Amino acid sequence: MSQQLTLEISDEVYADLQRQSSAVGVSTAEWILSLLSRQSRISNQSEAVDNTSLSPELQVQARSKFRSHAGAVSLGYATDTDNDQIDADLAKAYADDY
Repeated sequence: MSQQLTLEISDEVYADLQRQSSAVGVSTAEWILSLLSRQSRISNQSEAVDNTSLSPELQVQARSKFRSHAGAVSLGYATDTDNDQIDADLAKAYADDY
């Protein structure tokens, strides 16, 4: 069973909610529902709940979106596997008197 609820909130609050929902890749309505659900769980329990505020499905979507950014920036050269270059950079840095 579900209920429909209509809320009137300020443009500022709505814009903030839109930014938060966009950051995790869900609709604003889904984000608000997850926040309300979490708040309801906290209110109904005397002890703190875990920090997850999204359903498992939304967590998977958010994690996937986050992981898509891995490796998105390339310097055009290896930065951690070229030991000779690392040694040369260290020698140059130590030789500099600043």
